[in-house]
Amino acid sequence: MHVRALVGERHPLSSPSALTRAGQYLADAFRRAGLDVSFHTFDALGGTYRNVIGVRPGAQPADPAWILAAHYDTVPGSPGADDNASGLAVMLEVAQALQASTLRAPVHFVGFCLEEEDLLGSRAYAAHLRAKQHGVSGAIVLECVGCCRSEAGSQQVPPGVPIAVPTTGDFLAIVGNAASRVIVEGLEQAATRRVPELKTVPLLVPGNGEMLPDIRRSDHAAFWDAGYPAVMLTDTANFRNPHYHRPTDTEETLDFLFMERVVQALTVALQQLAGTSSS
Repeated sequence: MHVRALVGERHPLSSPSALTRAGQYLADAFRRAGLDVSFHTFDALGGTYRNVIGVRPGAQPADPAWILAAHYDTVPGSPGADDNASGLAVMLEVAQALQASTLRAPVHFVGFCLEEEDLLGSRAYAAHLRAKQHGVSGAIVLECVGCCRSEAGSQQVPPGVPIAVPTTGDFLAIVGNAASRVIVEGLEQAATRRVPELKTVPLLVPGNGEMLPDIRRSDHAAFWDAGYPAVMLTDTANFRNPHYHRPTDTEETLDFLFMERVVQALTVALQQLAGTSSS
């Protein structure tokens, strides 16, 4: 349902009304999931844009928050099913799934605007968090999580990746830096133990990934640069998906079973990271 509602070009210049509608859809969906909704506004590209925030308070509200995020804009000319309606849908399903849990720490669900414009939305938000000295335990960013392929040779590898990567594109990549090791390990363990059908490939990079620019192409990099731990979950985008940034990035190309497994693993991981007991 979420994917179908969100698919369609959502660009600040070529389709601004659709971009606004997508942001409002997220706000409404957050409210239906029982979250407290607010907007972080920022100026860019000669206009004012909004990051959409849904907050689930924790039993210990003073604890640093966990962030689960995905961007809601697209490039011009693409309906953006994998990039990034898939990430938005997974985020919304996790928010709904966590309603049955009592969390110790707050969890902030964020829809970022203008990711495709040099991460302008997440950079503005991370700078805001830093300026206000808000505590953040870590951010998990969903970036293209709907493409799963079973053909041999369907997975390509970004130049310079220092680990062996499967040549079949049927796994979820978990990308973090050294400061994010605990999050990477928590996500991998949750998938391995609770959703063994979901194959994962973890990657830890030094520093803020400066030596591997291809793995900095999403909103997690804004958190790295602001000094916060952050992880990207991804199907590796153009290194697997032939429809990336094209008019053919449509709902029909997505693997919804793969996405559901990501929801399951991520829900368990957040319960463990944020601290929870079932209510």
